[in-house]
Amino acid sequence: MSTMPSDHLLGLELVRLHAAPASKAEAIAQACQLLVAAGCVAPDFAASMQRREAVANTFLGHGVAIPHGLGEDKGLIRKDGIAVLQVPGGLEWNPGQQARLVVAIAAKNDAHITILRRLTRLIQNESALEALFTTHDAGEIVHAFTADGPRPAAVAANDFNHAFTWVVDYPAGLHARPASAWVDAARAADLAVRVRHGLEAADARNLVALLQLGLKAGDEITVSAEGNDAEAGLARLKSVITGLSAQEKLDAERAAAKAQAVPARGFTPPGALPLIAGLAASPGLAIGPLHVLAGEALDVPDRPVSLTEGGNALHEALSQTRQQLAALADDTARRLGAQDAAIFKAQAELLNDSDLITLTCQLMVEGHGVAYAWHEAVTRMAARLGALGNQVLAARAADLRDAGQRVLSRLEPSIATGSLGDLPDQPCILVAADLSPSDTAGLDMARVLGLAMIQGGPTSHTAILARTLGLPALVAGGEALSAEAVSGTMAILDGASGRLYLNPTAADIEAARAFAAELAAKREAEAALRARPATTTDDVRIEVAANVNRPDQVAMALTEGAEGVGLMRTEFLFLEAGATPTEDEQFATYRAMIEALEGRPLIIRALDIGGDKQVAHLHLPREENPFLGVRGARLLLRRPDLLLPQLRAIYRAAKQGGEVNIMFPMVTSAAEIIRLREICEQVRAGLDAPRLPIGIMIEVPAAAVMADALAEHCDFFSIGTNDLTQYALAMDRQNPDLAAEADSLHPAVLRLIAQTVQGARAHGRWVGVCGGIAGDAFGAALLAGLGVSELSMTPRDIPAVKARLRRESFADLQALAARALACISAADVRALEEPR
Repeated sequence: MSTMPSDHLLGLELVRLHAAPASKAEAIAQACQLLVAAGCVAPDFAASMQRREAVANTFLGHGVAIPHGLGEDKGLIRKDGIAVLQVPGGLEWNPGQQARLVVAIAAKNDAHITILRRLTRLIQNESALEALFTTHDAGEIVHAFTADGPRPAAVAANDFNHAFTWVVDYPAGLHARPASAWVDAARAADLAVRVRHGLEAADARNLVALLQLGLKAGDEITVSAEGNDAEAGLARLKSVITGLSAQEKLDAERAAAKAQAVPARGFTPPGALPLIAGLAASPGLAIGPLHVLAGEALDVPDRPVSLTEGGNALHEALSQTRQQLAALADDTARRLGAQDAAIFKAQAELLNDSDLITLTCQLMVEGHGVAYAWHEAVTRMAARLGALGNQVLAARAADLRDAGQRVLSRLEPSIATGSLGDLPDQPCILVAADLSPSDTAGLDMARVLGLAMIQGGPTSHTAILARTLGLPALVAGGEALSAEAVSGTMAILDGASGRLYLNPTAADIEAARAFAAELAAKREAEAALRARPATTTDDVRIEVAANVNRPDQVAMALTEGAEGVGLMRTEFLFLEAGATPTEDEQFATYRAMIEALEGRPLIIRALDIGGDKQVAHLHLPREENPFLGVRGARLLLRRPDLLLPQLRAIYRAAKQGGEVNIMFPMVTSAAEIIRLREICEQVRAGLDAPRLPIGIMIEVPAAAVMADALAEHCDFFSIGTNDLTQYALAMDRQNPDLAAEADSLHPAVLRLIAQTVQGARAHGRWVGVCGGIAGDAFGAALLAGLGVSELSMTPRDIPAVKARLRRESFADLQALAARALACISAADVRALEEPR
């Protein structure tokens, strides 16, 4: 990219105030005359701009138009420049479109990208844009378009007035997950924040720019800021940056420990076999035929549309993809844990990168279609990350391609993007150049025995997810794997040594199966402990269930020791789809879940939309504060088109057998549960289905305080401690500045839980918890002591929770809970935990 400063593209001589052109053609002529006078273009360029208007609409919206010439006429451009024509009274650009700023672009290359970046920000700031429509100072327009643009290296290296230096002490350097936290904190500070390493600098609000610094452990950086209360804002940012060090070091220690725990040598076949050596990525042994996933170069059609249409399509695709990634992150957190879920949160942040979006817009301005422009922009940005020579950052390039592919599939649904849906019926060892994290997380475990990747590294997200899933894997198999792997070839994959053995004999396979049986026996012994119930030493049993969203997740939950599903979050049927699932589609999912549980209990939570979970295709009205708006039960009672098909699907599924419970979210009054029960009975009677227990979520203080009254009208309670905490403490649990304080072990929250249990007992109802602290071993002990009889959590947390409850007496748990209720802070409660 050119390093030409943005003020070389737009000066006072290129701005005309208070223009009043009689037509669009005259506006283009006046703007182009400014470019001609400044020596930017030949006079004939005006005709090229007019011809561009005949084939594409250059009105961006929000009162801004950006006329430009045809690509074939770039020879008429003498130097890059931008002219701005202010039209305070407005000008009809096209029917129904009023332009008040005409921004004429003359660019041979991407030197004007900084202006476009600033323009995209201005369009999102209506008050600032409105001021430019009527300003009497041309300098204000120049400043608005050039501020925050990249500068030459000598200038970019300068720091703002308020600054601090820090030596990077993250063992893995600045990778996507901590960088995302930096971006969030910088944006929350509402300041201009610069991170400088030597002569290179990056905007701390831009994830890709931060990653491109390639910061490694030991690098010294200067972080500086300017703006209102910059000193305080910078102090908060520093707290976030340094506060991540402990977790990053702990993660590195755990990774090192895992690496040391993996044997240097795994399986050795008795015979001499052809061998492909890669890098060990995930331990375990897989025996089966290879299936080579062909890597196909994408042929993205280039179909230009108007900039307005293209911009709208890109905005919609990005919005839907961010929601999809949020759903995937939430789902992954519940199946595999928060660390693995952070992969997809970081991917969502990559999609917010202003350089990426600006480059896409630039390519559309040059006349390319939106899908082509997006794919090209992603390809270029990923290539920049991959060229940094840093293995961790190269893996982030794969993340960018993965997230970009999701957006592309929405922009151009016809594009074929792979054959994971066409795996053979026989379980196989999958060979591919690489897999995206989302592909890995969504693999059909019944059809894939192991992974052999041509590319990648042991720190890639694909490798991390493979380890989490317990899927044997090797990476970096290189040209040997690419050349020698043939679909159908029998093979033995040893993920512990990173070796793939081809064409094994019967004796080799027998030896491998014996080796695998030894590994399986060890796993079964571990599973036997997980399967033991959570019964205290004085014989009080606590039910332990799993939070599961899809039928294919049940097997893993049961392996971890789940005794049922305590929370099926049905909103994922809506979040992961591009359209509202039909009654039949929902029925199929619920029935599959029941069958996967084989008679174990299932609690299906009705659609819980609102707050941080929004679904684009439901077209819900925008709310100023969605956490306090129409969500949960309020929404269901207002939208029978959503509630009734879901209830019919649940009752139809239950009619065929199974232990099914229905739970309604965000109930705040007896009137809501009474009405919901009436609707359930009407649906049940119409289908001649069995009566099902009906419970409610306790998520707001009002429900906890009124628990004795609500219990009269329902069969059970399940406490959502995450929401209950944020409502009780008036702290947004997604706010990084408050995350540490929004602690569900706060005595106020524990007292609300105790009050809920007491109210439930008045009517003989049981109480469960499906919030975050249920999966914390200490938190689970406290909840059991408070009288909670069922705990539901992320499957991976089950073994530790069960083990903790099995070694305690119920009397001791009650005493612990009593001490916690007497505390005055969450820190005091946590101090009750005795080191073990």
